[in-house]
Amino acid sequence: MSADDRSGGTSGFVLSFLAGALSGAALAVLFAPRSGRETRELLGEKLRETTERGRRAGEKALERGRETAEDAASYLERQREALEKRRDRLASAVEAGRQAYRDEKEKM
Repeated sequence: MSADDRSGGTSGFVLSFLAGALSGAALAVLFAPRSGRETRELLGEKLRETTERGRRAGEKALERGRETAEDAASYLERQREALEKRRDRLASAVEAGRQAYRDEKEKM
């Protein structure tokens, strides 16, 4: 799964969460017996709460994304180092083989 797929899923989740929260708050307000002013105040309060929850969820998702990127970078660095070590060992083995061939050739 690519990073774009994961981030799209996270943003989709956040948007779904916000839409559901706003819909639920609107329905609760519409069916509750309140004056227009009380209704507007309640809607404003619910909107601020939902906005804050969405902001926190977005920050958490961003932090998880950063951690994942750091983990991936660390993994790639370890793999690069391991590959370099293997390459060096192979080069040493090839050189040792060449030297052994030259030594045997000189003996003949």
